[in-house]
Amino acid sequence: MQSILTDFYTIQSCEPTENGNFDARISLNKHHDIFKGHFPGNPVTPGVCMMQIVKELTEECTGRKLFLKSASNVKFMAIINPFETPDLDLQLNITEDEENIRVKNTTSFGGTIALKMSVNYQKI
Repeated sequence: MQSILTDFYTIQSCEPTENGNFDARISLNKHHDIFKGHFPGNPVTPGVCMMQIVKELTEECTGRKLFLKSASNVKFMAIINPFETPDLDLQLNITEDEENIRVKNTTSFGGTIALKMSVNYQKI
């Protein structure tokens, strides 16, 4: 599936685990233009980009195009600086019914949790 975050990250692995879960590892491109403006001299991965990455990984794992319906319990718990921690581990707990896919995500680096969120996507 096509990423709207062209060259922003690379999927290193995405493996199914138990009960519809997936473990993924990505690497951020620290030279991407987004980091030049967010923030010069102190790059921080924008939260909206992390939310988009979770959506794209879920699409990749399920083979479905998705539309974000709602997000809850979105907690950014640590700054993701692409020069210090470019490699991220994402756990995706995916459940689905006929119309929707729900995902509970935890994103971390080196044992530090950076993001936790629950999202509900509509299948399109």
